[in-house]
Order: sequence, then C-alpha cells, then structure tokens
Amino acid sequence: MKAFLCLLLVALSAPLSAATLRCSSALISTGDHASEVLDKCGEPNSREVIGYRQRGDYWGNYEEVRIDEWVYGPRSGMYYFLRFEGNRLTEIDSQRQR
Repeated sequence: MKAFLCLLLVALSAPLSAATLRCSSALISTGDHASEVLDKCGEPNSREVIGYRQRGDYWGNYEEVRIDEWVYGPRSGMYYFLRFEGNRLTEIDSQRQR
C-alpha cells in the first residue's frame, strides 16, 4: 500500500514540475499572462507567431486566438520554449543546446 501511494505521489508531481520555469528569483507557470512572463523573465531571444486556434466554451461561443512561441536561452546549456495561446502561457518545453 505504501509503495502504491509513493508511486501515485511521484506520478502526480511530475506534471507540476514541467509547468514551471525559474527566471532569476521568480517563477512562471502555465496560466500566467504574457505580460507577467515578460516582467519576470525579460525579453525573450526570439518571438514568433506560429498560428491561430479556435477555442470554444460550454455554451458554443468560439473565438480565434493567436499562438505565439517565445524562446529563452541558452541558460546553463538549455533552451526554453514557451507557448502562449491568447496571451496565456500554455506550455513550457526545454531542449539541451547542441
């Protein structure tokens, strides 16, 4: 039983660590506004509009939102790719510098 609970805690904590990024002494997380990320992390090395997406709600209302990708790095040999949908941070990905 203890082993199962330990595995469950590890499984639940893994996605949380992937959804945050440290910028100096500040943390950014998925769900943050682009302006918050800019304030905490500064200007990215590059910004690119990668497309548009339609979002719908429970009542059938749709809106088109822009998808942006910001790149920071290299920081300690890592590049960080931040994806924004409608000015909200939706994904943080990293890749080791080659």
